[in-house]
Amino acid sequence: MSTSSALPLAGRVVIEFGHSVAAPFAGQILGDLGAEVIKVEKPEGDDARKWGPPFVDGAAATFQALNRNKKSVVCQLRDPDDRARLLALIDARADVVIQNLRPGQADALGLGAQALLARKPSLVYCNLGAFGATGPLKDKPGYDPLMQAFGGIMSMVGEEGWPAVRVGPSIIDMGTGMWAVIGIVSALLRRTSTGAGGVVDVSLFETAGSWMTMFAAQYFASGEVPRKTGSGQVGIVPYRAYRTADGELVVAAGNDKLFASFCAVLGHPEWAADPRFATNPDRVHHAAALYALIEAGMAQRTSADWNAALDAAGVPCAPVQDVQQMLEHPQTQALGLAQRVPGASIPLMGLPVSFDGQRPQPASASPALGAHTQEVLGTRVTA
Repeated sequence: MSTSSALPLAGRVVIEFGHSVAAPFAGQILGDLGAEVIKVEKPEGDDARKWGPPFVDGAAATFQALNRNKKSVVCQLRDPDDRARLLALIDARADVVIQNLRPGQADALGLGAQALLARKPSLVYCNLGAFGATGPLKDKPGYDPLMQAFGGIMSMVGEEGWPAVRVGPSIIDMGTGMWAVIGIVSALLRRTSTGAGGVVDVSLFETAGSWMTMFAAQYFASGEVPRKTGSGQVGIVPYRAYRTADGELVVAAGNDKLFASFCAVLGHPEWAADPRFATNPDRVHHAAALYALIEAGMAQRTSADWNAALDAAGVPCAPVQDVQQMLEHPQTQALGLAQRVPGASIPLMGLPVSFDGQRPQPASASPALGAHTQEVLGTRVTA
């Protein structure tokens, strides 16, 4: 896969009416997979261009992380002439349109799914909404932290008795972008046999709800609302982080055999035979007592010492690393997960997927605002 022609979506053209995170992340994935992605921006640009500091190469680092392998076109969507040029571009070249404008805005501009599919039935059109395509909240806007709250995720993050905590990464926005790509690629695959495009709907709330899959099943099965467990996992004990002499280490002893091995490393093989801890359900019922015993032992040695001993015993474990430690780790380096990007001053995280042993390589850095307006639309549009 040394050239873009070998990438799975080479030859496909995507028009992105995207701002902030969800739609731009979807567009970037499609671009990394070989599609030509044309990002349509308002004259002042995607809001994410200003989401800093830090700034690098003329825009916020956050923007740079979400918009490589794209062309930028400035367009006044409310201007009839600009809109006509854009529609002509879609008619002539587009395979996919993705949009996360405010609810109802695309339809009001004549750029919604119904209008564009009437013009071009082979088009795959993807809406990235907030609350979904139907229901009482369908016209309400939303953002990642709101959906982490509304979707139940914040109720499960942090320690019991403490205020709600947001998951740091934008898992709702980025997850919605991933679901958009899954839907788009599926619709393109269907189009190869039917010739017809269609509408893909994804939303931040549906993504948040899907992340709650296991917790929802636990509630349906027990009638009990799951509780916060810090670094642990509902229904599995011991399965969490422990303070060591110099940091924190997560140990995932998820079955009886691993638990017995963990106990042996801790120097207390008798714990595995204790009736309170003999099976996973027993350990869940007596989690507080077991965790108190483990915590006292783990605090006696360094994370590196425990990591080596647990690895030797075949017990899954991992230190809690910060961003720098993760990026500098030999495993990250060996995978080439952080990639150099032509035209960019900093490396960026690549796609977490490889084809025939090769990770797709970025072709270009994020575009300057409007850098491709003349190339794509034939004229430079001004405010």
